[in-house]
Amino acid sequence: MKKVLIVEDEQSILTLLKYNLEKEGYQVSTATDGREGYEIALSQPYDMILLDLMLPGMDGMDICRELRREKIDCPIIMLTAKDSEIDKIVGLEIGADDYITKPFSPREVVARMKAILRRVEKATSNQTEQESNEQIIIGDIVISPSLYTVSVKNVQQEVTPKEFELLLYLARHKGRILNREQLLQAVWDFDFTGETRIVDVHISHLREKIEENPKNPVYLKTARGFGYKLEEPK
Repeated sequence: MKKVLIVEDEQSILTLLKYNLEKEGYQVSTATDGREGYEIALSQPYDMILLDLMLPGMDGMDICRELRREKIDCPIIMLTAKDSEIDKIVGLEIGADDYITKPFSPREVVARMKAILRRVEKATSNQTEQESNEQIIIGDIVISPSLYTVSVKNVQQEVTPKEFELLLYLARHKGRILNREQLLQAVWDFDFTGETRIVDVHISHLREKIEENPKNPVYLKTARGFGYKLEEPK
């Protein structure tokens, strides 16, 4: 049974989400205070966290940011009454996987959750022998799409779902320079032409995990003024 944590201070929304998720077969934990929700998220592994933006004690942005710093890599969906593209961008930049604006229907939340979990479940789903053996190897990096894993020098790295999808997309276009707009569209399905650091932040996090010296990367290269590319070390 998949475990979901809901951190939401509006009791009516919390009750509605909990009822519908339990009806779908999820095991649900709840918190109405940001600090309490953060502590619960650290106390045990969850398959999904639904996180309100405006919370007493500790707001959703801070919770998301701190959880990612603590290497909590389960999917996080932000719930917010703020219908602002800037808020969405900031949420995605700090590591949220999706962003749902209130008012929403429980069916929409469940559908978004299932879409994200389907991608993550590749790690435990039954695969054909060919799929299980599928790997992309670039230098000391081994990416296993069917297992949703990344290892460097035989050491598995903890990556978030979006970090994995970004690395996989770059790997499947190895040596090709991809601009931010292409990556936003391909990985986040997000069509935005303004200024955003969503891609840059995730690239920085990936470098910390796959590069021996993140400040002098040999795999994830920046093509200044153009974008990024993943290549074999020279």
